[in-house]
Amino acid sequence: MKTMKKIVRAKEKIIARKKLTETLASLRKQGQKIVFTNGCFDLLHVGHVRYLNKAKQQGDVLIVALNTDASVRRLKGLPRPLVPQRERAEIIGGLAAVDYVTFFGEEAPADIIAELKPHVLVKGADYKAKDIVGNAFIKNSGGRVVRIPLAKGQSTTNLIKDIVRKYG
Repeated sequence: MKTMKKIVRAKEKIIARKKLTETLASLRKQGQKIVFTNGCFDLLHVGHVRYLNKAKQQGDVLIVALNTDASVRRLKGLPRPLVPQRERAEIIGGLAAVDYVTFFGEEAPADIIAELKPHVLVKGADYKAKDIVGNAFIKNSGGRVVRIPLAKGQSTTNLIKDIVRKYG
């Protein structure tokens, strides 16, 4: 007889930072390796899915910290984000590779990385290791930083340009 794996609904994966900190402390005690990544994830595309699947392979529990809408606007300008933060969180939470989704509104994720204390920090290979926010903290904590190659030609900006070209 097959064992049934509990289906976790996407919305159940969205968790406040304080609660997530408590949850991760418990998971750490169980020997789970915590992996962290962050980003806007506005208009999810195959590059995002591949990236998150590879991030999950780096440990046991994958945390995705999403930029809040205000944070995306500061980084990308108007009219971004195209998808509101609660919807982006639900979409990301709907991916099997993702265990928890939380938000951060700071300019950079240094505070949330220090708060959550992951074992592994994952970013795209478009970042140089020295430029990855949290790099020194993770390494000083005995963790590691992993840079994952991006899917060629895949980006939200390219997707927007393609949509405008085809339908605009």
